Amino acid sequence: MTDKDYLKSLRVPTMENPLRVLTSACLIGEMCGADGTSYGEYPSALKLLKYQNVKLVPFCPENYVLGTPRETPDCEGGTGDDVLNGTAKVITQTRKDITSEMIRASLKMLQIAQENNVELAIMMDSSGACGSQVIYNGSRFSENPSYQIGMGVCAAQLNRNGFKIISQRDYESLEILYSKIDHLHCLNIGRV
Repeated sequence: MTDKDYLKSLRVPTMENPLRVLTSACLIGEMCGADGTSYGEYPSALKLLKYQNVKLVPFCPENYVLGTPRETPDCEGGTGDDVLNGTAKVITQTRKDITSEMIRASLKMLQIAQENNVELAIMMDSSGACGSQVIYNGSRFSENPSYQIGMGVCAAQLNRNGFKIISQRDYESLEILYSKIDHLHCLNIGRV
């Protein structure tokens, strides 16, 4: 089942039984980014705050293990799945190996997802922790930074355990989600 098919199959949430959504805390304005900000505004994610039939469960795995502000972690030698398999590592811009910390953060995020029985996760893409589609290939602060297709460590942990994840930049999926939680929402997929 594709992510879009999964979203289409979601139940229609109510105020009494809201849709439970795990989200990267920075996406909804928490000042937990590596630089101490929320990394700016993400209208596609912030829109979810207005719905009473959605229960957001914010969490920043990087803040959980490294605090804020902090050095920025990125996967090196593979993706988050590779980190969990022990064949890649997580480094900071000063080349500090924080692999064990990020695995611990991924387990905490999984615990939170399970305890809250979340039905979906919306996470910050390109993050070595939360990226769901694209992450940096090594440190983003290298001389020639590049991207790779794949998930960050925490997203990979959630995915392995059956949780569906979408990026804050996956506007088509977000449009489908909005149509599920708001019966007045008109799908805007053709123009996304």
